[in-house]
Amino acid sequence: MKIVIAGAGAVGTHLAKLLSSENQDIILLDENPALLGTLESNFDLMTLAVSPTSVIGLEETGVAQADLFIAVTPDESQNMTACMLAANLGAKKTVARIDNQEYLMPRNRDFFARVGIHSLICPEILAAQEIISSIRMSWIRQWWEFSDGALLLLGVKIRQGAEILDKPLYELGTDIPYHLVAIKREHEMIIPGGNDMVQLNDIVYFTTTRKYIPHIREVAGKEHFPDVRNVIIMGGSRIAIRAAQQAPDYMRIKIIENDPKKSELVANAVSDKIMVINGDGRDIDLLVREGIHETDAFVALTDSSETNILACSAVKRMGVQKTVAEVENIDYIPMAESLDIGSVINKKIIAASHIYQMMLDNDVNNVKSLTFSNADVAEFTVREGDRITQKAVKDLGLPRGTTIGGLVRNGKGIMVSGDTHILPDDHVIVFCLGSSMIKKIERFFR
Repeated sequence: MKIVIAGAGAVGTHLAKLLSSENQDIILLDENPALLGTLESNFDLMTLAVSPTSVIGLEETGVAQADLFIAVTPDESQNMTACMLAANLGAKKTVARIDNQEYLMPRNRDFFARVGIHSLICPEILAAQEIISSIRMSWIRQWWEFSDGALLLLGVKIRQGAEILDKPLYELGTDIPYHLVAIKREHEMIIPGGNDMVQLNDIVYFTTTRKYIPHIREVAGKEHFPDVRNVIIMGGSRIAIRAAQQAPDYMRIKIIENDPKKSELVANAVSDKIMVINGDGRDIDLLVREGIHETDAFVALTDSSETNILACSAVKRMGVQKTVAEVENIDYIPMAESLDIGSVINKKIIAASHIYQMMLDNDVNNVKSLTFSNADVAEFTVREGDRITQKAVKDLGLPRGTTIGGLVRNGKGIMVSGDTHILPDDHVIVFCLGSSMIKKIERFFR
């Protein structure tokens, strides 16, 4: 595929690096040459210092032959204009990064498609959705829903007392109501076989149905973890506002923001049920006064990755079970993991997951990148005649580094065994080590 990316900021650069490793024809453009730096010499891509809203500049990139044009500059208007121009010049599909949530409403979709903007993404909204999923239950590191929640992916850190600890997986039996799709052990991601064992401090990824969440909680030894009701958010960012707006009604939320003017803006943007406090979220005395010892989840969303990591580490020592840190510096993610930060939010990775699925040829409904790992989960819709329907799962010859986590048939989540036959219209959840594996597994859905 020929892919043109407009905007060499954090999202654009991360996406260009990701895609350049997959033998795609990548062109990254930005009107600021300094942002392009040495990317061309260090990665398999081309860079051009041109404005994304320059017709001559777009023609120079060969946008007429582009399969995908992605505009992710910090300027929403520039992104939308660039997509309209690119589509008019011949780009097959366009994606614009936006800030205005109203543009995502279904009634606006046809209008934007007519003017040449085929898809819209808002990294802040996607990050807010991820936060709410992460704090849904204090004992779950990552939560992802497929086919409107018919099948779930749960990431859980295993502590002492878990039933599945230090047992070969074959001893768990074949009639269990979950599939253990992967194990994250330190810096290694494992797709386990029957002889593998779950070890202390592993992060284990289960697929299951909503009915059996209590069973997962039991086998993971997490019965004593409280349900999340009291939440403190440090930092009054746009993500914080959108997360507070999307939180379920039963959660009691406090937002702590150090800047007085920003605090006022946040207070005007959220409902009266959400308390906005002007103060320093790193101030231990303030946290104690605001009930940190009764807080079930703490979310750090300041502009500083270091501050967010350290704040989460501090409140962990004060007894908060669930912490979430926004870490935009990808190099700091391993540090966050080593300090036992519960969940990490990174807009670049989240946005890249959503854009990546637009590259795939088949009907892919969801692509989820696991933040701590070089791993992805994809949801495919099966069509009549697809290769994956031809044999039982055990005889398909799936690529090494992939596993089927489950499927959804007629709206019902189903665990998959080696004898399972996949049928047309099934939604199949595939776990892949590395995004390049998604392209390999995609061949089975043709």
